[in-house]
This record gives sequence, C-alpha cells and structure tokens, in this order.
Amino acid sequence: MWRDALLVAGKDLRIERRSRVALNQVAPFAVLILVLFAFALDPDRGDVLVQAASGLFWVAVLLSSLLAVQRSAALEAADGVADAQRLSGLDPAGIFLGKAAAVAVQLAVLEVILGVGVVLLYNVHLSGIGTLVITAVAATIGLAAAGTLYGVLAAGLRVRETLLPLLLLPVVAPVLIAATRASESALTGLASAVAPADWLRLLAVFAVIYVAFGVAAYGSLMEES
Repeated sequence: MWRDALLVAGKDLRIERRSRVALNQVAPFAVLILVLFAFALDPDRGDVLVQAASGLFWVAVLLSSLLAVQRSAALEAADGVADAQRLSGLDPAGIFLGKAAAVAVQLAVLEVILGVGVVLLYNVHLSGIGTLVITAVAATIGLAAAGTLYGVLAAGLRVRETLLPLLLLPVVAPVLIAATRASESALTGLASAVAPADWLRLLAVFAVIYVAFGVAAYGSLMEES
C-alpha cells in the first residue's frame, strides 16, 4: 500500500510540476482572494483585517483547495487513467493515500504563500508558530483526504465541476471553523474562549476519520465512479 501510495503521489506531483497549474493558476487565485478581502474590509481600518486574518486565511485555503481537488480528479478522468489504475493491480488504499498526499503537498505550499500574503497585506504579527504549523498540518490532511474522497465520488458525473463544491464545502466546514479558532490567537493575538488544543483535537479527529474511511472505501468508490 505504501509503495503504491508513493508511486501515485510521485506521478501526480510530477504532472503538476510540469504543467505548473498549481503555480500559475491556483496560487494567484488564492492571493487574489486575500487582496479582494482586503479591499472589501476597508484597508484603512487595519484592526478589522488583523482581527479577521485567521478566518480570511482559511477561507482562502478552503476555496483554493477546491481547485486542487478538481485538478486531482481531472487527472484521473483524462485518457482513461482511472480505468488503467483499476486494471493495474495497484492497491486502492495506496491510490487514495497517494492522491491525498499529492493534494496535501500542494496545499502546504499554498498555505506558505498565503501566510506570507496575510503578513504583508494585513500587517499581521505572527506569534505561536508551533500552533500554526500543527494547525496547518492537521487541517491540510483533513482537507486533502475529504477532497480526494469527494473528488472520486463526483468523477463519473458530467456536472462534477459544479457538484463537487456543493458536496465538499458543507463537509469541510468543521475544518474551517476549527482551524480558524485554533490559529486565531497566533495570527490576531485574540484569546479564544476554547483552548487551541481543543480545536486541534477536533481537526485531528476529522483527519483520522476521513483518512481511515478513504483507505477502507476508496476501492469501492473507484468501481462505482
């Protein structure tokens, strides 16, 4: 399973490195979201941007993750790749882990870019880097696992581009809420009524559930798609 996961992840990442879709399209889209938020919330009132920085950052990550997941699913829809994988003898759990890992790597790079953008555009002073890193790791794993699952669910549908956001966004709403609250004190300096550790546990539970479900059910979902 782990060998197959490395093969699939390496394949997806090599395709992205050569096509540069994530670099040339997804990353500018994410930064543009931050810029539009800055204009919408009045850049002359810097305190508003600082207080909302955590939520705006994770909304940008969440919206950008839709593009990354759609791109990942499109790779399987092109040229009969999905059929070839089913016939190749690769472990379905390995395929799931590999595709989720590739999406997670892209999201991690995107989060670094957006983190720099938040600091520069919103004049945020970071505190508690460790909390931010742990939050980003847990949230990224959850987003990548859930996105990969719902990506294969929508892969066989002609309206998958419009259906995927409707399926995925309600499911990952807990990630948005928990990641925002967990990183709020580190990005805004505001104290939360609930300790960041409690939100981190929620993110970890979400990630474990979707990774476990994907490992167990991805093969059946591939056959049905």
